[in-house]
Amino acid sequence: MRVSSPSTRLFTRLPLAGNYPAAVALALLALSPYLILTTATSLAEPQIMGGIGATQYELQLSSGMSNAAYAFGAVAAADLVQRFARRRIYLICECGFVLSSVLALSAQNIGMFAAGLVLQGLFTGMLLVAALPPLIIGHPIDKLQTTAAVVSLGLFGMVAFGPLVGGLVGSLGGWRPLFAGVGTLALIGLFIGSLTFEGNDPPDRRAGFDWTAIPLAFGTTALPFFGVSWLTRGDFSDPQFYVPVFVGLLCGVFLVGGQYRKAKPLMPVRPISNTLPVVGTLNAMLVGACFTTLLELIEVYLTRMAGYSPLRIGALVTPQILGVLIAALLFRRLMSTRWTPYLALCGTVSVAVGAAVLLAASTSSASVTVPIASFFLGFGAGAGVTPGLFLAGFSVPAAQIGPTFALVELLRSEAAFLIGPVLLHFALVQGLADGFHQAVGITLGITVIGILALVTLYALGGARPEAPDLVSWHAGTDTGYHSPALLAAVRGR
Repeated sequence: MRVSSPSTRLFTRLPLAGNYPAAVALALLALSPYLILTTATSLAEPQIMGGIGATQYELQLSSGMSNAAYAFGAVAAADLVQRFARRRIYLICECGFVLSSVLALSAQNIGMFAAGLVLQGLFTGMLLVAALPPLIIGHPIDKLQTTAAVVSLGLFGMVAFGPLVGGLVGSLGGWRPLFAGVGTLALIGLFIGSLTFEGNDPPDRRAGFDWTAIPLAFGTTALPFFGVSWLTRGDFSDPQFYVPVFVGLLCGVFLVGGQYRKAKPLMPVRPISNTLPVVGTLNAMLVGACFTTLLELIEVYLTRMAGYSPLRIGALVTPQILGVLIAALLFRRLMSTRWTPYLALCGTVSVAVGAAVLLAASTSSASVTVPIASFFLGFGAGAGVTPGLFLAGFSVPAAQIGPTFALVELLRSEAAFLIGPVLLHFALVQGLADGFHQAVGITLGITVIGILALVTLYALGGARPEAPDLVSWHAGTDTGYHSPALLAAVRGR
């Protein structure tokens, strides 16, 4: 796998260097283990709590901090890759993930388990920035469309696969073997990566630590994720909820604003502040948040109201895997055309359709409505998030795609983890029988309003459908999209 200025000496030592299938396997094995866990552990909660003597709040807090660490890790890696070779970062993070998995699977108390889970999130976020850009820009341009489909499967295919895994664990037991399994996958990834991942000369070894971005990114992730985790044991009126959320969101505003104004920012906020990348980023945030929310609502409703077993719940939502697969194949065909923004919009519409189907769900009809809704949710996640990522990624030079993905994933994770637990708590407070449908209705409303807002923003920007200039982008000579400024049509720009 080649990055900038690969070392010839190292290249000759690596038997799989430049091998595209090996590079694909490397990237998938870097991301998949943790992403499976993000949706698998919810259905295995009783077994995990019993195994380590934890409360639901402690487990929710551990999961929340792990998600925060994932988002923060992507930003931290964007800083580190400026000064250190990506190969070194990749190997350290993969080793760290394996050791974190051992820590989690051997945990005898919540402290050990939480530490393992948080470190898994941190290392996976760093792997996102260390492993994905070389796969995207380090191979011939004719591989780019396949790579886009791989990214879609890596980000949401494994998330969609998680509930089935969690259902098996929740019904049959064996949460420790689950963590042993993901650790083994990471170990295989480490082996393949050691034979594949070439070294590179960092772009700026003398770059200093970004004292404005990194601390603010930590506050942006850790504080809100702690606040919403508190809802497991408290309420909306508790200062433990609203103070961390407010301060964390304020940190996020200062982070984005500071990066926009900075001459040499860590993350390219200014270049992606035009119509196409803004629409793509907002679309990814909207779809990711609504998909996560609806999946959580389905699992809780079927567990507590319908009394379904974890395995049955996992099987009912499995059609989302098919939806993600179809979306990935469709994006592979459309990525190089002018239809990418429309595919992203179709993804959001598909999530809205899935939410509308869930409004008709009941304990007696769930066996029919949930699989149908899950298919639309899976397609929506695959078609809405990954095209949104690339709308932003193709709007900056190829060398900046890593920091761009870090920013978009930070914002997407923030939206997903804020909306999901809040609406789930709302449903529980209202009484799950009615609260489920009310929360689904609110999610549907957010999705529809978001669709109208995104279409309006796209139109007011004066954007016209155009195919990205992938040749110039891949060569590093220009951006793929030349997007009009925000509101250009009404500002005369």
